[in-house]
Amino acid sequence: MKQPILFRRDDVLDHEQARYWKDLLYRTLKIGTEVEFAMPKGVRKNDLMPLLWEALQPTKDLGHLGRYGVLDVISEHCGIEIQVIGRQPYYAALRQQYQELFALLPEGIRARPTCGLHYHVLGVGLCEAVPEIVLANIWNLTRRYAPELRFLSSAGEGMAALCRRRNHTSHLEMVKHSPALHRMAQIQQFLKESRQVPEHQNFMNLEHLRFDEPGDVVDFHLEFRFPDADLSPTSIVAKTFLFLALVLKSVDMSQYGVIHVGKIREWRRKIELLDLLSNNEGKLATSDTSGIGPDEIEELRVGARELLELLKPAFVRLARVAGDSSEEHPAFEVLSLLAETPISLLRSRGRDWVEVEALLAERAETPVGLLDPTELKLMRCIELAELSGCPGLESWKWQVAQELFLTPRELEQRLDKLDRLRGLRWDLQLGTMVFTS
Repeated sequence: MKQPILFRRDDVLDHEQARYWKDLLYRTLKIGTEVEFAMPKGVRKNDLMPLLWEALQPTKDLGHLGRYGVLDVISEHCGIEIQVIGRQPYYAALRQQYQELFALLPEGIRARPTCGLHYHVLGVGLCEAVPEIVLANIWNLTRRYAPELRFLSSAGEGMAALCRRRNHTSHLEMVKHSPALHRMAQIQQFLKESRQVPEHQNFMNLEHLRFDEPGDVVDFHLEFRFPDADLSPTSIVAKTFLFLALVLKSVDMSQYGVIHVGKIREWRRKIELLDLLSNNEGKLATSDTSGIGPDEIEELRVGARELLELLKPAFVRLARVAGDSSEEHPAFEVLSLLAETPISLLRSRGRDWVEVEALLAERAETPVGLLDPTELKLMRCIELAELSGCPGLESWKWQVAQELFLTPRELEQRLDKLDRLRGLRWDLQLGTMVFTS
């Protein structure tokens, strides 16, 4: 990865502050979505809405997840919008939630260019102000990699229309305002007062934030508006983790300063790529991306790889926290595929949404984490301390091997696997093995 340029600030976090904020934000941030889609052909919205309400059981309460995690189902200009409540970032639970949700939607729903996919990052229950430098890094990381983010999340169906039009996800104001020159509260005000871009239609929307007198963030609520409409549960979940990783990486960066968008020539090229990807020149609510050729696609791929390389430590941490035996997070695998071949390129080559979902789901599979029935019994034995009071480790192993009909070698192999998955240690007082996580 290229060495990022950082500009120094007086409000950098020390190491302990950074550890604290990463842990706190991981525990409190909830990332919800607004999933938009067009009606199936021949179906009237007024006929479908009551059926969706009955099936999805929206709670209208951010504090109540409900059966499918749906906050509300509303009519949108493009068709219908499903507002999905954010929850603790555990990959398997999120993927199951979105799979169940999409299974209840009628066949034939369409991801038209008038539709989008918005991600809301909320600090639910966060009772203290987030340091402004963290927000400054989120803002500048998004600016620095804006073309790559737009490319990775594109879902059009033709090479000349890779993305929807710029109108509802405009970068025109975002590229102007740097935290090197202004505080984030001032940048929020610039976006509010803009005559060029309505405040809520910015690439990254800051309108929901509230700042205290020193300039820190007391109501943490960001909206990323640039992803195109998406009918793949695996893709939607992967991008949820993309935004979480971006926030956690921003905390890390805040120990050293604020990341810069790059040197002048590089930054101008980024804006050129953004203009090529996201504009109002296409037909039927699309961007005209006919200026994106093989050279530009390779340029965007290189930048997307650089972004994921920068975020990789955050994904490793997410995998460890989830108790995976591998440090490879399923969402990172999916994003790595999308960085090379976003949904727009897959659709332009003739793949439908069923095929897209199958491809991404296959990439997300991590069979190293699966446990066979004997390993599940061994886990239960340790979890519930079923064989405690043993005088030593070898005695415990001998009893467990007999109980599970395993040879000493087979037992060691399974203990090694559980050690990678959960961590193991011998507890002298209990006379048994215990998990460390």
